[in-house]
Amino acid sequence: MNRIEKLDRIAVLVSVGRHRVSGVSCYSRNDATALEIARTLAQKHGARLEVLHAGDASNLALTDYLALGAPRIDVLACRDDDAAALLAQRLRGVPLVLTGTRAEGAYDTGMLPYRLAEALGYALVESALDVAVQRDGVAVTQFLPKGFRRSIEATLPAVVAVHPQAAVTPRYAYARASAGAIESHREHALPNSDAQAWRIAPVQRKPIKLAAAEKRSGHARMLTATTTESRGGNVVIEGTSVEKAQVILSYLREHRLVDY
Repeated sequence: MNRIEKLDRIAVLVSVGRHRVSGVSCYSRNDATALEIARTLAQKHGARLEVLHAGDASNLALTDYLALGAPRIDVLACRDDDAAALLAQRLRGVPLVLTGTRAEGAYDTGMLPYRLAEALGYALVESALDVAVQRDGVAVTQFLPKGFRRSIEATLPAVVAVHPQAAVTPRYAYARASAGAIESHREHALPNSDAQAWRIAPVQRKPIKLAAAEKRSGHARMLTATTTESRGGNVVIEGTSVEKAQVILSYLREHRLVDY
């Protein structure tokens, strides 16, 4: 991996999400946060900002990114299974790539930053709350579970996945949406051998877990947060399948989870 000393280009990847209630296409709030961080870094260090989207250029949700400060959006027309390979070809040589942790649509696996960093041979920093450019690379404040934070450094080039709780506030301005531009580019990516191993099918409804209602007091439930206690129950190992099914049926009837 070649080390890059000068930060002359910053790329940010944006995706299209779906509204949780209406299902209408909209901009991803996580990617909007990454865009705001990229804009701040580009203005501070005099770098050229490149905003990329892999998908359909006719999606109206991309206009929102123009209103959020993207001067231009370059759209790479592709399928969802070869987006990483196509983006890797376009981003090769860019010192710093920012993206959200995951998309908010149907293909929100969160694997794109990892696949992109592997294809480019870049260092990957995930769950970034703050990004600062230094002489030797980037300094990142990383989000950790249970409220912990960690400061790490990475050399350029690097891919940084921004956490949704990053302390920035994107500003929406309609005038910027009319002044910006969306340009579509059709490029041919290398054949993706991993795509043949995937099977795309409609989502299946997850089974609903039957849980008995809590009959303990509030004080008793609060104690479970500080103490470890046995919750009871029976472990049925011996017996026929009919006897084991009878035990399960008795439990369901006792807690009124079935009405027969």
